[in-house]
Amino acid sequence: MNFQRGHAREDPEINLIPMIDVLLVILIFLMITTTYAKFAGLEINLPTAEASAPPELPGEVNVAVSANGDVLVNRSPLAGRGVEAIATALSVAAAALKEPVVVISADAKATHQSVIDVMQAAQQAGLSRISFATQSPPK
Repeated sequence: MNFQRGHAREDPEINLIPMIDVLLVILIFLMITTTYAKFAGLEINLPTAEASAPPELPGEVNVAVSANGDVLVNRSPLAGRGVEAIATALSVAAAALKEPVVVISADAKATHQSVIDVMQAAQQAGLSRISFATQSPPK
């Protein structure tokens, strides 16, 4: 039995305008509170330093690292580039020295890994005193 003969049935409706207003407020809030980070490249030109060259001490073991990764211990080239070969050459060079100091002269374009390999080889050879040589900047 239908007791409401003259009433038409109302269709439910969704009002989108308040929902859009809320979303716009959230979007504006997020845009204002978000920080934007700009990642820039890091330009490094190493090594240079303004210091006078100290006289060579008799307890030094000079290690030179070239731009392509070649290692020279006391101006003698090594057969291999591995850490073990460098450690063997360092221990031979430092055997007759009292309190030897390893002086690393690395080319500015040498890879970081080749310098770390020399440092690791010095640690394996039991040499704990390490120094880095630099040059004065051109004037």
